[in-house]
Amino acid sequence: MSIYRVHFSWKGKEVSLKARSLDLTHPYFVSIKDLILPKNSSLIINPAEDDFRKEFSEAKHIMLPFQSVSLIEELPEENAEGPKTLNFVKKEEEDKPE
Repeated sequence: MSIYRVHFSWKGKEVSLKARSLDLTHPYFVSIKDLILPKNSSLIINPAEDDFRKEFSEAKHIMLPFQSVSLIEELPEENAEGPKTLNFVKKEEEDKPE
């Protein structure tokens, strides 16, 4: 199953959201269902995400005008959380000649 990341203009800002369902069959709108909202962090509040969450948290389905959408990405489900990080391990120092 794919995850879709949609980049669009909203209230004069560039915003991206993730969703499980996307429909492009409407002649003037991009239909987005099953939104995946960012997870709440109890310590740090991102004002942009907080505003977005307040606006769309109860929405089951939104329709964006095609003119406001700048990019649609299709991602595999395992990459939906964003880029994966790699842990760097410090290589043990070899015996140095003294």
